[in-house]
Order: sequence, then C-alpha cells, then structure tokens
Amino acid sequence: MARTWSKYLDIFKNANEIAEGISNTLFKKEHVEAVATDRFQICIRCGFFDAKGTDCLAPGTQPCCSDCGCSLAFKTRSLSSECPKGLWDSLVSEEQEEIINKQIEDYENKN
Repeated sequence: MARTWSKYLDIFKNANEIAEGISNTLFKKEHVEAVATDRFQICIRCGFFDAKGTDCLAPGTQPCCSDCGCSLAFKTRSLSSECPKGLWDSLVSEEQEEIINKQIEDYENKN
C-alpha cells in the first residue's frame, strides 16, 4: 500500500512533466510524435506495459506503465520525462523544452 501512495505523491512531484505530456497530446507536434512513437515501441515490449489499465493511476488512461502508473500517451510525449526503468531517457529539461516549443511556435506564426 505504501508503494501505491508513493506513486500518488509522485504526481505532485512530476506535475510539470504530466502537464507537458497532456499538452503535447492535445496539441500535436511532428517532432514530439516521432519521439513518442519510438518510445511507445520500446514500452510495448516491456514487462511493465499495462494495456488494460489495471495499474494506471488515472483510470481510463491506458495503456500505462505498471511501474510508475503513468499513462503512456502522456509520458511518451513529455520530452523531459524518462522511463522509470531506464529504457529511454529524457531528451531535454523542462526549461529547454519550453524554449524549443516557443521557437517552433514563433516560426509557425511567421509562416
């Protein structure tokens, strides 16, 4: 039971990464989708892949990672997130991703 509560406490610690993943899911960007696809291919081969959602912290967000409880739709799209088992790394810090996304947005608005 303590492990489950620990997972819920991690939600608050990782709130920015979760928000980033949700935002990148709602507002799709080609470069993020390419990363998410690669990461998801790794996840589906992992023993912690939970297609049914039994271990998802947020019901109805499957598939998820049964180790951390995160929705893979969100986690794989958060460029500042990493796999809890080390199967894939974060690509940028949260601050770096904000700068990159701002630059992309500025570029798209100019064209």
